[in-house]
Amino acid sequence: MNQPEREAPSLLLSAEERAKLWSVLGETIEQYVAGIRALPVSTEPEPEAVRALLRGFDFSRPMAAEEAIRLVADALARTQVHTPHPRYYGLFNPTPTTVGIAADALVAAFNPQLAAWKHNPFAVEAERHVIRELGSQFGYDRAQTTGVMTSGGSEANHTALLAALWSAFPELDAGGLRAVGAQPVFYVSAESHHSFHKASRMCGLGSKALREIPVDAELRMETSALEAAIREDRKHGFAPFLVVGTAGTTNAGSIDPLGEIAAITKRENLWFHTDAAWGGAAALVPELRPALEGIDSADSITLDAHKWLSVPMGAGIFLTRHREILEKTFHISAAYVPPQAAGIEAADPYGSSMHWSRRFIGLKILLSLAVAGWDGYAQTIRAMTKMGEELRAKLGAAGWEVVNRTPLPICCFRDGQARQASADDLETLVREVVASGQAWISTTRVRGSVPVLRACITSYRTDSDDLDLLVSSLNRARAKLGARATKRARVEA
Repeated sequence: MNQPEREAPSLLLSAEERAKLWSVLGETIEQYVAGIRALPVSTEPEPEAVRALLRGFDFSRPMAAEEAIRLVADALARTQVHTPHPRYYGLFNPTPTTVGIAADALVAAFNPQLAAWKHNPFAVEAERHVIRELGSQFGYDRAQTTGVMTSGGSEANHTALLAALWSAFPELDAGGLRAVGAQPVFYVSAESHHSFHKASRMCGLGSKALREIPVDAELRMETSALEAAIREDRKHGFAPFLVVGTAGTTNAGSIDPLGEIAAITKRENLWFHTDAAWGGAAALVPELRPALEGIDSADSITLDAHKWLSVPMGAGIFLTRHREILEKTFHISAAYVPPQAAGIEAADPYGSSMHWSRRFIGLKILLSLAVAGWDGYAQTIRAMTKMGEELRAKLGAAGWEVVNRTPLPICCFRDGQARQASADDLETLVREVVASGQAWISTTRVRGSVPVLRACITSYRTDSDDLDLLVSSLNRARAKLGARATKRARVEA
């Protein structure tokens, strides 16, 4: 006998089901936050094992909401690299602020639409408030500061490239790149983030429009080489329009000489952008702020709140002291968009950014700043910086050689007794450390070709015991690698 078809559940769960779901969700999040130290920092599941976890989601057979939440939380706990872990020493992915987590939940529930001011005036004004306040921390005039929230630093840097292009070549608006009489070119350091390489292609400039400027012994842009490159390009008929300084490179945390770059760009009439996606948070700490000297002269700044400000992914910010440039770059009119509200200071968000509708990114930044305050953030960043100093000391005491110099908490290092270790040797060492579950580190290359190990303090929960576990894990991996090499040498002999 055929069973009657089960009625498909409503997308809006009942009050009783919602209460149960919120309870399970809260318990699940708290269990993860409170118990993260007990988890291995990462695992290496086979692809088929991960796909097997998804077979539990059969869309022809609806399941209870709380069951689905538990399945996902279990799968994430078992398979991901736990970037919120205190012993994740990786790529600027933070332990998120507690209120940042809550903010994302609120945003999901209210689902504000940020294309037009009229649709959510509080959300739009909240983001503008955060942008003005953060701009002031970099020395910008609050009243002149504008900007836009982005998905991350890559989008913010792309926005900077577009703003610089439109500032230098207003003919682009109607005629495109063909209307520009000479090939536009711009300059970044050899240690800059590769988002600029992508953005150059995406803007139609092509990869050859980007000029990589050599770095000095401390991995900072050589300003004499920058000046020479600008002179050479002008001599050969190219059109320089932008210089990018980096405040906290991804590889080694190096900070370009921003003041010197500012002087050059002013003299050459070029747009000066500072990519401070990670290191820009140093502006919140009085004793670290001098490392960013000159950033107040930048025409625009990239800051990622989902890096050192520790809000959940993704929360990038583009800041500029030129109030009109975003509207000039992105303005568009459309009959289906509600008329702009009277009396507002700036264009509707859709007319001053790449986006139309988008998520309320700024709430997790607003609430994190509101709860911690400037002083709370300064204390946290100061403590993380001290953890970086302590890590350097512990590595040195254990025979590791730190090869980068930066006030920021990032260490590039190698075995002090085996400086010529190959990239393959370092990758093997990293695999041993990561496989232990005790820590997550990576390898990189500095000065283009020198392989090194890399560890960055990304969590405000990292303490001295966590550093000891990292160093002891490194030492064990080094000893294991050395024993293998000795055995191999004996066999070959």
